[in-house]
Amino acid sequence: MKILNFGSLNIDYTYSVDHFVRGGETLSSETMNVFSGGKGLNQSIALSKSGAAVWHAGAIGTGDGDFLVGQLKSAGVNTELIAVLEGKTGHAIIQKAKDGGNCILLYGGANQMITKTMVDEVISHFEAGDYLVLQNEISEIGYIMEKAHERQMKIVLNPSPMDDKIAGYPLEYVDYFLLNEIEAGDICGEQGEGEELLKKLSAKFPSAKIVLTLGGDGSLYRDGDRLLKQGIYKVKVADTTAAGDTFTGFFIGGLVQGMDAADALEWAAKAAAIAVSRPGAAPSIPSKEEVDRF
Repeated sequence: MKILNFGSLNIDYTYSVDHFVRGGETLSSETMNVFSGGKGLNQSIALSKSGAAVWHAGAIGTGDGDFLVGQLKSAGVNTELIAVLEGKTGHAIIQKAKDGGNCILLYGGANQMITKTMVDEVISHFEAGDYLVLQNEISEIGYIMEKAHERQMKIVLNPSPMDDKIAGYPLEYVDYFLLNEIEAGDICGEQGEGEELLKKLSAKFPSAKIVLTLGGDGSLYRDGDRLLKQGIYKVKVADTTAAGDTFTGFFIGGLVQGMDAADALEWAAKAAAIAVSRPGAAPSIPSKEEVDRF
């Protein structure tokens, strides 16, 4: 069983600031660091560090994204399906406030140059029962889902960042949703909280398994009539940038390696706690051994 993560590759320009920049304000940053990032890259690294075998598909630009591929390779991710396209690699401008919160501006770059031809080639390497992990930072997401469904792959969707395109995707093909309350409310067409929101989403997609993240209140999981609750592990927060991606990678990685959903949720919560205690996105993701010792 293989995992294909068809996702973004970003260069993260991270600025440490006293507070997020307000309209019309010019603000000096205390530090600036360049990290590898993108929800796709972060989740591939988390999946690999969890012990799962993962192939990353996506695109970088010419001349500026090679170090992202190197970062994936060093984490044990298969990178043969990453294309190099004319233009710029996707990037993010991240403001990191003193309380650990972040504010992110994205530029799609090569992430938005994925074509149907590229999708056909990538999907041809996978078969029924393999997992496909998707976020919402690349082009042709709907087509990727259609081709994966034809191959009877298991589709995992993290609909972030949320936008109007999500409604046009064949969401009925999704086997696992991993999302927060705002994203779940947008998909349901009405906002809500916790178990009530989870119930609405489950009614809309009865065959899907759903992980609803609740920030400081942990997460909820629903599979039909089975409901699980998972709290967080409290640590000193340094940077929350990759917390959700780490959680996703370790949860799916745990399932693929034979864990029950309850054990995978707890494992993912521990991994996310370690990640938020460290600076950066991809560099903050812990190893399987670190999570097991936590």
